[in-house]
Amino acid sequence: MLQIVGGAIVALVLALVIGLILLLAMSGGSGGGGEGNAQLAAGSLKVGKNGVPAAYAGLIQQAADDCNAGLPASVLAAQLKQESGFQADPGKSSAGALGIAQFMPGTWKTAGVDGNNDGRKDPLDPEDAIPAQGKMMCKLLRTAKKHPEYDGSPVELALAGYNAGWGRVEQYRGVPPEEFAKGQTYHYVKIIMSNVASLTGPDGGLSTGWTRPVDGPLGTPYHQRGGAWSSGMHTGIDFTVPTGTTVKAAGPGKVVTAGDGGAYGNQVVIRHADGTYSQYGHLSKIAVSTGKRLKAGQKIGLSGATGNVSGPHLHFEIRTGPGYGSDIDPGAFLRKRGVKL
Repeated sequence: MLQIVGGAIVALVLALVIGLILLLAMSGGSGGGGEGNAQLAAGSLKVGKNGVPAAYAGLIQQAADDCNAGLPASVLAAQLKQESGFQADPGKSSAGALGIAQFMPGTWKTAGVDGNNDGRKDPLDPEDAIPAQGKMMCKLLRTAKKHPEYDGSPVELALAGYNAGWGRVEQYRGVPPEEFAKGQTYHYVKIIMSNVASLTGPDGGLSTGWTRPVDGPLGTPYHQRGGAWSSGMHTGIDFTVPTGTTVKAAGPGKVVTAGDGGAYGNQVVIRHADGTYSQYGHLSKIAVSTGKRLKAGQKIGLSGATGNVSGPHLHFEIRTGPGYGSDIDPGAFLRKRGVKL
């Protein structure tokens, strides 16, 4: 009986430490010793078999939540999977990297943290290494968002910087090409981004594919100059559709803004897994609320003519941050993802 009570206390402490409510669907009635098919969902992560180990899920989610630059937890998880296969000590790499996040000793000296406040900064301790990974990736992501002209999304640029150093990203003005370092960084980024979906939980809102935000012809193009805009140029693209046309999420993500956008009228802004944001302006009706996770193509509202407009249309932007002034070419962004405009 003491062993049972002790085990329950340990389980409770572990649950408090990792900071998650784990929903476990267990197969009942089996006395076999094989591994079950239970799958756990925690926040935006898939936890359990073929997902993120439960022991690290809380650390990964917290590291992502501590970043104010829009760093997805599933990206950190995919990075750890690629770096170490979620092993706390996979052994020293041929280059000398250590621990679950594969920090080089020199990098650890400046980037290492004492995540569990035990008085040590240990790259072999996931409670130190994962928060340090999150802080480093967050810093790189903030830097990447200052360079929308570089080739690659902000998350891809941050991953490349983590692997090869930001200097290489600057050198190539984007993710280094396959010719650099025998493709190590190029394929590192590709592999991690391809694994994000498999490590995202059912409530993470991530699905494959992007789509047009509305069915209708294109109007005012990106960066057309004119006095109608405060910046002197158009920061998005317009779709000339009548009031009441269904507006859809162009890609999977989480709603960060749903309401009055000033000159944009009623607007919705969605944060996506790659660190970019999509914005939908001049809506006549908003059908989602802040915090809602969406799949690509899911209805977010109806087009309209609210705000500073000369007629009904949908104003659509892609941004590297949630606010005005961080826009990038939305047409090029969607075409790169296979969307026909």
